[in-house]
Amino acid sequence: MEKTIASIDIGTTKVCTLVGEISELGVLRIIGVGIAPSRGLRKGVVVNATEAAEAIAASVERAERISGYQISRAYVGIAGAHIASLNSRGIVAVPGGRPIADEDVLRALDAAQAISIPENNEIIHIVPRGFSIDGQEGVSDPRGMHGVRLEVEAHIITGSTPTIQNLVKCVNSLDIEIDELVLAPLASGEAVLTDTERAMGVVVADIGGGTTDIAIFIEGSVWHTSILPVGGHHLTNDIAICLRTPFEEAEEAKKKYGHALPKEIAEGETLDMASFGENAHQKISRRELAQVLHARVEEIAGLILQEIKRSGYDGLLPAGVVLCGGTADLPGIREVAREVIGLPVRVGKPHDLQGLVDTLTKPAFATSVGLLLWGQRQKPSVRPHPPKPSLTGRVARWFKNFLPG
Repeated sequence: MEKTIASIDIGTTKVCTLVGEISELGVLRIIGVGIAPSRGLRKGVVVNATEAAEAIAASVERAERISGYQISRAYVGIAGAHIASLNSRGIVAVPGGRPIADEDVLRALDAAQAISIPENNEIIHIVPRGFSIDGQEGVSDPRGMHGVRLEVEAHIITGSTPTIQNLVKCVNSLDIEIDELVLAPLASGEAVLTDTERAMGVVVADIGGGTTDIAIFIEGSVWHTSILPVGGHHLTNDIAICLRTPFEEAEEAKKKYGHALPKEIAEGETLDMASFGENAHQKISRRELAQVLHARVEEIAGLILQEIKRSGYDGLLPAGVVLCGGTADLPGIREVAREVIGLPVRVGKPHDLQGLVDTLTKPAFATSVGLLLWGQRQKPSVRPHPPKPSLTGRVARWFKNFLPG
């Protein structure tokens, strides 16, 4: 029997809803795609609930029309500058030194989340980084092993409760329940990373319209996450200001003629662009456009490097950086990022997809596809559960998602 799951990626630039079918053999096939321009969001955060809900509704309606399914629940991505993270340790005793069971791991994770977080914040994810049994470190999955003392190193991701509630309200207003809120860079990692990169040490940098979402994966798990309040809209705004052209014209020029390496552009190449004032159009040097983009891309790459160094894991990332998000499509961005960050850099795209995938094999859809892949691993949408499960229930789902088996 096939099972149906859905995902909604609510970004600053676009809202993308996907519907997927999971076959009895566990193969995911995308059967519905709905893409609509985003409204009511700024830097990944809802600033106008009515407009945001309308944009989500337009995306959902298109995905429903194509797939033939009515979406009643979905995995939803979350990002924004309100996201914070920290690492914590949880320790529990295992009575009698018996084999460690699922409930022991859950108790350890529950102990790890007993931390002080700012008022009006709540936990979104608890990610186990590694375990130790009776002082023996480096255990990836302690279940079935014997010991009397179980410790877990956990990465805890939190967000602003009012901001989360605003997002949830927009989705719920469409009679759609949320299976799980998933941090955007974790979802992107599902779509663009290889198992080898996760194990060796890699950075996912998802450069969206309003934010750059960062996740550092080491030894197969996420060790650090961060949201930088800068993205593709800043490139567009720079063009609009420096070249004195309307924002919409600047966005079009960036997509059609943009390049992050001025030296790759011929000296005399020009563009005809709209301008302000009496003269409706102006001649612009394409190399000048590239210079504007180069400066901002260099800055974003510098901020990514700064965050990598701040994490303390800069020496543990031989697989380098994987760029995704719509801005990763900008020609020359990989070369600039590699020069600034000093690590291997590649552009990540969703791959090995089945079904309606023509528009989805681009960096801009890493989070959208990743949310569906996240749901494929969980598969809870075929059974009902409370809209806001208890913390124990959420820990159990995180546990299932981040441990093998």
